[in-house]
Amino acid sequence: MEPSDPNTTLSIPANEELSPLEQDVLDEYERLAENMKKLASLLDTMAGKPTAEILDGLRQLERKTSLVFTLLKASVYSIVLQQEIYSGDQGGGSQDG
Repeated sequence: MEPSDPNTTLSIPANEELSPLEQDVLDEYERLAENMKKLASLLDTMAGKPTAEILDGLRQLERKTSLVFTLLKASVYSIVLQQEIYSGDQGGGSQDG
């Protein structure tokens, strides 16, 4: 009893030689096989174009975040440098007098 299409599910008829537990196990395997086919189809759909669009968006976000981080570091460095210059001017003037 071979199916003509290998992708079709093989319905397993109840067999008097199988115990009820064995039949239940076979039924579960059939349901599992069907669920795996649905999962494979869904994953195939998800592996298409929308993922590429998400990756492009993330790359743009990464570039913008990197730019903001660089500007933030430059601002912090500028503030620290200004504080050093300011404290150097105050300290130098009081020590010379």
